[in-house]
Order: sequence, then structure tokens, then C-alpha cells
Amino acid sequence: MKKDIHPDYHTIKVVMTDGTEYTTRSTWGQEGDTLHLDIDPKTHPAWTGGSTQLLDRGGRLSRFNSRFGNINFGKK
Repeated sequence: MKKDIHPDYHTIKVVMTDGTEYTTRSTWGQEGDTLHLDIDPKTHPAWTGGSTQLLDRGGRLSRFNSRFGNINFGKK
């Protein structure tokens, strides 16, 4: 096995947006560093299921729906 080709894998502390924290191993930062998350699975709409509304910028979404909205992709 080649030496000095792998990044340092060490223990860090991760702080979620609600203040909860846990310890994990990572290549981010240095041993003992703390990573403060701005977005995490507890708050982001992709994981919580909220805010699924699409923005219609420049009428593109409505134009797409008017052209292709009646196509049935095997759904009944």
C-alpha cells in the first residue's frame, strides 16, 4: 500500500441547526474541530417535505405545462 496518499481521517464534532451535536469521523478540518451546519435534514425542505412549490420564472413553467401538461406517462 502506498504511503501518504490518503487524507487524514479523524474525529470531529458536528452541531446541527437545532443545537444538537454528535461526534463522527471525517476528513474535514483537524482533529477535534467543530462543524456548525447551516442546513441539515431536520430543517431542509428536501428532507422535511415542505415548500414543494416551484417558482415560475419568466413563464417557463406555465409554458412547459401548457405544451406538455396533457402527456400521460403511463399514469392512470
